[in-house]
Amino acid sequence: MMLFSEARGLPVLTLTEAQEVGVVRSLTVDAVSGVVTHVRVRGRHSRKETVLAWGALHAIGPDAVLVRSAAEPAEVPPHHELPGLRILTETGDTLGTVQDVAFEPGTGRVEAVVTAHGDLPADRLLGLGDYALVVRAA
Repeated sequence: MMLFSEARGLPVLTLTEAQEVGVVRSLTVDAVSGVVTHVRVRGRHSRKETVLAWGALHAIGPDAVLVRSAAEPAEVPPHHELPGLRILTETGDTLGTVQDVAFEPGTGRVEAVVTAHGDLPADRLLGLGDYALVVRAA
């Protein structure tokens, strides 16, 4: 298991040439399926941002992310920054804010949302927007 905070800042390298594409800026999650779908990469020496589909990754580890291809996908879903986002239940109760997200680096499957009040299992995720992460009430 890995945390978003551990992935952020990792160098992203191409698998074949070991050429650096940039560093991980953030991860995009599809809340309905509970998986990481895309990786946003910022150039190390520029502000240019590249979006890579999760399927373009070969491996993600504690020291680097290896990608098969640095080509951007045809469609890029909306991105919502999870850390710092408010958490609401489907009934409107506030559960605090997202502090981090635990995910399986091999598959991109979200395992839990880390909060100050404890971890929320990924099977409670319902939706994600600019304002909040919506989860099933306990």
